[in-house]
Amino acid sequence: MIQIVTADGNAEEKLIAALKARAAAVNADITKAVSAIMEDVRQRGYEAVREYSLKFDHAEPREITAKQLEEAYNACDPQLVKAMEHAAANIRDYNEKLLTRSKEWISPDGGNVGRIVRGLTRVGIYVPGGTAAYPSSVLMNAVPAKVAGVEEIVMVTPPTENLNNAVLAAAKIAGVDRVIAVGGAQAVAALTYGADWIPQVDKLVGPGNAFVAAAKRLAYGTLDIDMVAGPSEVLVIADRTANPKFVAADLLSQAEHDRLASAWLITDSQALAKAVDAEMTRQTGYLSRSEIMEASVANYGAAIVCENLHACTEIANVVAPEHLEIVTENPRALLPEIKNAGAVFLGAWSPEPLGDYLAGPDHVLPTSGTARFFSPLSVDAFLKSMSVIEFDEQSLSGLQKEIITFAKSEHLTAHANSIEVRFENK
Repeated sequence: MIQIVTADGNAEEKLIAALKARAAAVNADITKAVSAIMEDVRQRGYEAVREYSLKFDHAEPREITAKQLEEAYNACDPQLVKAMEHAAANIRDYNEKLLTRSKEWISPDGGNVGRIVRGLTRVGIYVPGGTAAYPSSVLMNAVPAKVAGVEEIVMVTPPTENLNNAVLAAAKIAGVDRVIAVGGAQAVAALTYGADWIPQVDKLVGPGNAFVAAAKRLAYGTLDIDMVAGPSEVLVIADRTANPKFVAADLLSQAEHDRLASAWLITDSQALAKAVDAEMTRQTGYLSRSEIMEASVANYGAAIVCENLHACTEIANVVAPEHLEIVTENPRALLPEIKNAGAVFLGAWSPEPLGDYLAGPDHVLPTSGTARFFSPLSVDAFLKSMSVIEFDEQSLSGLQKEIITFAKSEHLTAHANSIEVRFENK
C-alpha cells in the first residue's frame, strides 16, 4: 500500500519535493474571485455580505442566540459533552501555564522599563460547515483566546439550515461570545472590514476551504491571522522495537483527512517498513474512509529506510512536519535533534489523535514545511504587548550625550533637540 524506498540522497529528495509541491500552488482564479468579493464587501458592507451568502449558501446571515446554543448543548450526546468539557479543561490548563504576564524592572541606567501584555480586543473564529465541522477545533481556537483575556470572541460558520449541534455546544463550552451563521470569503471579508452588525475583528483564526484560505491571505495586514493551513501531515520516526500495528494506525489516522494528506514513515528497519505496509493494507480494509486513505497514501505516502536514526531526524527536519511521532526504544533521546515540527509525540502511547482531542496542546499546527518558522496556536497568538519606559531627570541625564550623538549622526536634529531642551539650563 505504501511505497518503500531506501534513502540514497536522491530518492528522499524527490519525495520531499513532491510533498512540498502539493501545497505550493495558489489557484489564481480563486484568488481573483475572492479578491473581488473582499473589495465588494469593503465598499458595500453588509449588503454585499448578504448577497454573497444568498448566492453561495442560499441563506441570509443570522445570529445564533444563547438559547439556541443551550438547546444544541442539551441535544448533544452526553458522552460527547463530557469529552468536550474534559478537553476544554486540559486546553485551559495548558495555556494558563504558558501565559505570558506583564513585567517591569529597573534598567542598568536607572530607568523603569518593561512590557505590558494584553489580550486582543476582538477575535474571530472561522468554523467550516458540513462534513468538515469539527467541535474539537472550536475548543482549540476559542479556549486559548479566553485564557489570553480576549474581550470578545466571534465565531462564524456557514448558514446551513441545521447547524451542527456539537459545534454549537463546543462554542458554549469554550465561552464564545457571539455565533454568526455566515460562511465563505464573505464571512472573512465581513470580519476584516466590519459589515453593519457583523463586527470587525483584530485577528481571525480557524481552517476553511480554498476560498476561505485565499480570503485570509488577502485579509492579512488589515487584521492578523493564525496561519494558512495546508493539507494534514504526519511523519513517524520508528525503529525495530516499534509495533507495526500502532505505526500503521497512526499513519492512517492522518491519511483519512483528505486525498492531499501525507503519511510518512522514516525508519532504520526494512523489516518494520514491510510490516507497517502490510498492516496499513489490513487496517484500511475495515476503516470507513478507505478510498481517501488509499488515495493519499498512494500519492503522498512513503516509507523511507535510512542507515540510522540520526539520518531519520535529518529528513524529519527538512520535511518540518505538522505532526511528528517518535516511536523508538528511547524516543526522548532523539528529541534534541528535532528542530522543525508542529507537535512532537514521544513513544508508543502518545498517538497523534491524543493531541487532536485531549492532551491539552493545540492541534492547530503549521503545515507544508512552515514549522521551520511558525509555531502551534496557543495563548501567545491572542496576546499583544506594549513596551513601557519611565525615566526621571537623573536617569535621563546620564544618557543625554549618547542620545544626542546618535540623533546627530542620523541628521535628526529635532530628536537631539528633544533632549537638549531639557538640560539647556542645567
